[in-house]
Amino acid sequence: MYERMLDKQTVPTVEEMTAYCGEVGPLFTLLNEWLAQTCDTVSSVVFPYGNRYGWGVAHRKKKKLCCNVFAENNAFTVMLRLSDAQFDSVYSQLRDDTRECIDAKYPCGDGGWIHYRVTSRERLNDIQTLLAVKCDF
Repeated sequence: MYERMLDKQTVPTVEEMTAYCGEVGPLFTLLNEWLAQTCDTVSSVVFPYGNRYGWGVAHRKKKKLCCNVFAENNAFTVMLRLSDAQFDSVYSQLRDDTRECIDAKYPCGDGGWIHYRVTSRERLNDIQTLLAVKCDF
């Protein structure tokens, strides 16, 4: 249903990734532009973690990874790591399904990783809230 772009031999353009996201393609574009403009990130198309993850857009701020945005068929998934304190700082502002994703995070140090699938404007708003904490503004 939410297949990723897994052909490692063919490097997609950002436009091809946007088209692959289907109906949420405009939200994919909106998030990538927002990260570049508001969070001052530099982006690159990457195939970072092997065949299971596929192609995505890596956003870095001063060489530090902010997040990866993976194109999917009719969706996209944002992968990011926050500390428990960062998650806690916005937890009460988020939707129930977003809180469930945080509660199920993959633990790492004093926080953890989440994979957050964006399929609607409401979910985009929540991931922007989390990314604002990550980008520290």
